[in-house]
Amino acid sequence: MSATKTRNPKWQRRLIHPPRAVIDIGSNTVRLVIYEGTGRAPETVWNEKVAARLGRDLSETGRIPEEAEKEALDALARYALLVADRGIEDVQTVATAAARDAENGAEFLAKVASLGLEPRLLSGEEEACASAYGAIGAFPGARGTVADLGGGSLELVAIGDGDCHDAVSLPLGTLRLPKLRAAGSDIAKPVHDILSHEGWAEAHSGPLYMIGGTWRALAYYAMKQADYPLTDPHGFCLETDVARLHAVKLLEAKPNDLQNISGISEMRAEYLPNAAALLLPLLDELKPDSLVFSSWGIREGLLYGRLTDLQRGLDPLLSGVHAFCEPRDAAVVDATRVAGWTVELASGNGKRNERLRLASAQLAAALQRVEPNLRINHATEWALDKRWIDCSARDRAMMCAALFGSLGKTALPAKLRELAEDDDLREGLTWGLGFRLARRLGAGSRLVLASSKLRLEKDALVLSIDESRKALATGPMTQDLALLAEWLGRKPKVETGRFEQSDED
Repeated sequence: MSATKTRNPKWQRRLIHPPRAVIDIGSNTVRLVIYEGTGRAPETVWNEKVAARLGRDLSETGRIPEEAEKEALDALARYALLVADRGIEDVQTVATAAARDAENGAEFLAKVASLGLEPRLLSGEEEACASAYGAIGAFPGARGTVADLGGGSLELVAIGDGDCHDAVSLPLGTLRLPKLRAAGSDIAKPVHDILSHEGWAEAHSGPLYMIGGTWRALAYYAMKQADYPLTDPHGFCLETDVARLHAVKLLEAKPNDLQNISGISEMRAEYLPNAAALLLPLLDELKPDSLVFSSWGIREGLLYGRLTDLQRGLDPLLSGVHAFCEPRDAAVVDATRVAGWTVELASGNGKRNERLRLASAQLAAALQRVEPNLRINHATEWALDKRWIDCSARDRAMMCAALFGSLGKTALPAKLRELAEDDDLREGLTWGLGFRLARRLGAGSRLVLASSKLRLEKDALVLSIDESRKALATGPMTQDLALLAEWLGRKPKVETGRFEQSDED
């Protein structure tokens, strides 16, 4: 390996966090996902699927159809070449309900193995637990029930304290629901019977974490009805009463109308009315507090399940922001310095705000690497549209406000007020104006932050700076100091003093 290559930052990140792939052979789709970035917040760099629908005939013939098998094997042959050509050694190939339940499932998996892949057939409990770990990884501290709706099965599993229990796989997948629903207009009784047989026909405290593409289609539908200002369904919450109203309306919805909604594919539009019919008895039986939609599921759960306890304990938002910003020459060590320098601007409202402040500081630094005419759009897109993990709608709005403040803007998009309280938005703006002042003072120099201090007094915002750096406290910097002081209802003040300086720059 050449010295030039090993010094390449991208290659160094690849050595620290090697790429990994998951090939998911499901009942509806056969999918390849390639991940890079940190283990705690993996970044999807390639996501490809084929809707082979291996499980479409399970209710009638109990077999994988020949044409579906061929379509799946063609896709898998392509996937095997893609991961080999990209030099990815960490590849997990898993198969779920269709291969598990079909008479010819073992024969099919043998053909998969002949492609050079190593398929692992997950039991129903293993599939449920993998999905549960996806939710646990996406929502630290989550406690409730995971409902993973796939083509061949519905997995239910209880989660809490970072682990899962009472996992069960039920024959209630989207490919089986049409037959079940056709047997009678109301599928509540058969669903109740199945849940009772498995011991799940009782209330379960906490939210119902919704995993699977068809549930996400439901989220997109609800987001459209509410004119919700965010675009990503991950983390979207629904009260159970509202979910019930949507489900009732969806029972008779026409797929052609549904697929006109952004985020709902033709296939999901076809499945959604039957999924709504399933949801109603699930709400009756499980009585969840609310519904929370997750874009992390079985594939991310397989990755999360292999992390050490130390890796699992990392903050997924900060891990994701670090991975996003470091390649943009916005180092976390510099963001930490800025966050420390502006600490008196923080309200002190606990750990959650502090992690948002640090994440915002690093994003603000990365934003300065963007061309000026693109920064406003990027501020909005990075904060509101990028998929951050363990980041609520309120958190996103505060980060967006901080990025606007870092650009010297105090007028915010109106939609932010649908996501967060005015006090929260004001807090975020204050952070951002402080980041701007820190950057303006020394053009990003580390030394100047060690040679100065920002503090709040009753009537003044005071910038104390070392005698050796007092020439920096002039010009545009004083305008940013005045802007921040006015925002805080104080007068700007500059004073000189003596600071212990570091040689680090």
